[in-house]
Amino acid sequence: MDTPEPATIEKIDAAALGARPLRYFDFVMAAFVAILLLSNIIGAAKVAQISVFGHPFIFGAGILFFPLGYVIGDVLTEVYGYARARRCIWAGFVASLFMAVMSAVVVAMPPAPGWTGQGAYEAVFGQVPRIVFASIAAFWAGEFVNSFVLARMKLWTGGRMLWMRTIGSTIAGQGVDSLIFYPLAFLGIWSTAQVLTVLATNWALKVTWEAVLTPLTYIVVNGLKRREGLDIYDSQTDFTPFKARI
Repeated sequence: MDTPEPATIEKIDAAALGARPLRYFDFVMAAFVAILLLSNIIGAAKVAQISVFGHPFIFGAGILFFPLGYVIGDVLTEVYGYARARRCIWAGFVASLFMAVMSAVVVAMPPAPGWTGQGAYEAVFGQVPRIVFASIAAFWAGEFVNSFVLARMKLWTGGRMLWMRTIGSTIAGQGVDSLIFYPLAFLGIWSTAQVLTVLATNWALKVTWEAVLTPLTYIVVNGLKRREGLDIYDSQTDFTPFKARI
C-alpha cells in the first residue's frame, strides 16, 4: 500500500536534510544515468535529416534526447538540492567512462569465424577516443555549471520563477558543454568557422528544446515536491564539485 502524500511542502535547507528518506530520488537518479548513456550510445551514432519548410535540416539524432539529461538535472537540483545532484553527476560520469572502456574493449576483440557483424558493430559502437574524451569532459563541466547556476538562482529568487531558473541554468550549462565539446572534438578536423557554426547552432537548439520542455519540468518538479513534502534550498551547501558525499 502506498504511503500517503505529505499534506504540506516543507521548506528546508539541504544541510538539515541529513539521512531523511527520500521516496523517489533513486528513480530520478536512475533515469538521469540511463538517458545519459542511451543518448550517447543510440543517438550519437546517427546523423538525421528532416525537411523544415522545404529545406533540408541535418542534425545529430542524439540532440533530441541528450537535453533530457539537463531537464532531469534541473529536476534533481530543484527538488533534491545541489549535493544530491552532484552525486548523480558523478554517477553519470563514471558510467560514461565504463561505457567508453567497455565499447573499446568489445569492439577490439577479434570476431569468431563465421560471425559477420563486426563491421556493423564497429560502425555503431566504435568510438574515436578524442570525441569520447571531449564528450565526457563536456558533460561533467556542463552539468556542474547547470546545477550550480540553478541552485544559486533558487536562493536569489526565493524559489520563484522556475522557468527563468531552468532556462538560465541551461543557457550556462549547455554553453559550457558546447564550448568544451566542439573545439576538443573537431578543431583541426573541421575549419574553425564550421566548429563555431555547429557549436552555436547546437547550443541554440538545446536551449530552445529546454524552453519547450518547461511545462513538463514544472509538472515533474511540482509533483515530486508534493510527494516528498520538501522544497530544498542550498544556502549552506559546499558547492565544490570534487566530492561525492552528500
